Amino acid sequence: MSLKDFFKQNKDSFEERLLQEAVTVRDKIEEIRIIGNINLLDNAHKLVMYVIEEREKELVDFAAQEGKAWAMHSLTLAFKLEWVQAIRRTLWAFLHFYDSKSGEVDHVERFYPLEKSINQGVDQFLNTFFLSYSKYKDELIEAQREIVENLSVPIIPINSTICVLPLIGEIDESRALRVEEKALKEISKLRIRTLIVDLSGVANMEPEVIDRFLKIIDGIKLMGCEAVLTGLHPIIVRKMINLGVSFGNRAIMKGTLQLALKDYLTE
Repeated sequence: MSLKDFFKQNKDSFEERLLQEAVTVRDKIEEIRIIGNINLLDNAHKLVMYVIEEREKELVDFAAQEGKAWAMHSLTLAFKLEWVQAIRRTLWAFLHFYDSKSGEVDHVERFYPLEKSINQGVDQFLNTFFLSYSKYKDELIEAQREIVENLSVPIIPINSTICVLPLIGEIDESRALRVEEKALKEISKLRIRTLIVDLSGVANMEPEVIDRFLKIIDGIKLMGCEAVLTGLHPIIVRKMINLGVSFGNRAIMKGTLQLALKDYLTE
């Protein structure tokens, strides 16, 4: 009997032994099925078939699919690791049983190539699984970071040519660069002629950020857009005085956003 047929014939016994090995996970099987639509027992049989038949491509594809699914549903990695190691132990127990039935238990020349093939297959599954899991999580974090960054630089159209950029909270050099990128891109895209940058929600800026803001205002002017700054905090003003820098003729200064909107919308 081939290994494939042997495992198919002993499927129920394999599952029973596997559940004995995976002490923690066996109580989570139904929960994992409901959360992630993942059938651990069916997938265990699939993994065993790929390993014993050395179907490397299908094994890798399956591991990548599993890694993404576990990451997508935020399933506990410790459960997956315990489950796969339980599959490994159960697989070896059944290989021993298979050899004892076939009378090949003492054949050393058969054992070592088989050991290498089986363990490499399981390890390859685990490696690909974790790489896929990490890749999905990294992509998710990056997507969320981009969403947060876009929300932190909101450009709000007031009419066809005037927009407001309200900034709130701490602005470090990284966020200042994001402001620069978003402002210049949206000026071109929306054909903005006046950009009102409201800084009333920004209590402080470090010198390097002030310098970056001066460059941003210069960039806005180069795009053919008028920059209007409102709500500049006294602490920032004092820092600019100490640094000997000024927005000067770079931008029009208004005390509040309300004043700027009143002036520009009644012109």
